[in-house]
Amino acid sequence: MIDTQKVKAFGTAAADAALKEITIDRRTVMPKDVEIEILYCGVCHSDLHTARNDWGGTIYPAVPGHEIVGRVTNVGSEIIKFKVGDLAAVGCLVDSCRTCSSCKEDLEQYCLNGATGTYNAKDPYLEGRTYGGYSQKVVVDEHFVLSVPENLDLAGVAPLLCAGITTWSPLRHWNVKEGSRVAVVGLGGLGHMAIKLAKGLGAKVTLFSRSPGKEQDALALGADKVVISTDDKQMANAKGQFDVIIDTVPYVHDLNPYVQTLAVNGTLVLVGYLGPLEPMLNSVPMILGRKSVAGSLIGGIAETQEMLDFCGKHNITSDIEIIKMQEINEAYERMLKSDVRYRFVIDMASMKG
Repeated sequence: MIDTQKVKAFGTAAADAALKEITIDRRTVMPKDVEIEILYCGVCHSDLHTARNDWGGTIYPAVPGHEIVGRVTNVGSEIIKFKVGDLAAVGCLVDSCRTCSSCKEDLEQYCLNGATGTYNAKDPYLEGRTYGGYSQKVVVDEHFVLSVPENLDLAGVAPLLCAGITTWSPLRHWNVKEGSRVAVVGLGGLGHMAIKLAKGLGAKVTLFSRSPGKEQDALALGADKVVISTDDKQMANAKGQFDVIIDTVPYVHDLNPYVQTLAVNGTLVLVGYLGPLEPMLNSVPMILGRKSVAGSLIGGIAETQEMLDFCGKHNITSDIEIIKMQEINEAYERMLKSDVRYRFVIDMASMKG
């Protein structure tokens, strides 16, 4: 039987209930475990959707949070990579089978036997579900713990564990490099990270936006150009330009206008929307230009560490608004109105006492 410890957290008991302080069980440190005092936790749209059971399958009580940054407070007897006092981070995954072909290729996010999410997944050690980062501490197997560069602002690092890796992974997979022509659809938590990371890789970056008011924000983030997607003339002028388009829009929208702007061999990568595509894709430009529409999901542990190291080297963090844990319900309502630039991050010190 595994020993447990009581930990304060913020969670919800039902889809229509507010998040409030609760007590959860964490396992005590086992030989391969790292215990982390959580200093900051980013707030992702997935947190809100899970708390409110928008996708179905939420088991209550639910404790969201998968953008976790903190300091190591205890390590198991077999740990070699971390010591007490080290900065550490945990993203969207806390376990996988580690034996399937995906896991062996460092693609744990595509584990063929089902990766274990940081929250609302079957806990491989304790009865019930996993609990996320809206809590004072977390205990995670060393393989799924990441090192954080000391030079980065810790609060700004937190969203890198989801928004950052979600956009980094396709940029790397589709070989974005110096001189690549990259476009980003949508300027939010994911979109602003896509701009920063693509620019850091040396790409020429364009933002597609429906809102002319986003132009100055995009340029300040490093974009070279903004194309207003509702302007037919601007869209026509962008035809055939881009090697890779990262589409971060989280709702149903027409992809066909963006496919037209791909260069020969170009790829439009969906990272924001989960669901059936509407309206139907027109295959003509895809066939005539060998263009692709693809999808991508976060990244594996090795790739996430690579992203953090890259961000440390280039001093890249997320643009954030820090909130107290007790303000999470108001933050969710603001997220629904896109009233944040560009990611909320919880200062977990607000839970002390």
